[in-house]
Amino acid sequence: MGINVGMMRGLSASDSFSTEPTPPRVRKVCNESRLQWEVEVCGEGFKEDMTHIDPQNWCNLTHFISEYHLFTLCTETKSQIVDCYWPNPLVERYIIHIHKHFFSNCTIDQPLWIDPPDDTLTILILIPVFLTLAMIGLVVWCSKRSDILA
Repeated sequence: MGINVGMMRGLSASDSFSTEPTPPRVRKVCNESRLQWEVEVCGEGFKEDMTHIDPQNWCNLTHFISEYHLFTLCTETKSQIVDCYWPNPLVERYIIHIHKHFFSNCTIDQPLWIDPPDDTLTILILIPVFLTLAMIGLVVWCSKRSDILA
């Protein structure tokens, strides 16, 4: 009987509720040696999947996103099966190992920003300055002519 139902119809003497405290849930201990083996099974599956992808495309996530998703899903599922939380240090170390194996040569190419030539820079600075001066001049000119326009 739900609390709302009990409140709506009122409690009677015939209704009984247990006053015994619920026993605490026993948390099983993480089996790290089995987790190590299970995670390596996930890694072997990922390595097998990556053999079907051209190594030149290993740095392009769009080429292996589904394989990587399956790998992480596998590690998460296996962690729960052996009563370990996810992510945990053991799984993280293995994922780092996988990253070093497959993605160590993937670097983000940072663009090298250089200043434009001086002529271009001068034009880019002077155009807004002259436009601002022209707008100020136009406002002053229009305000002096307001008596003529009215």
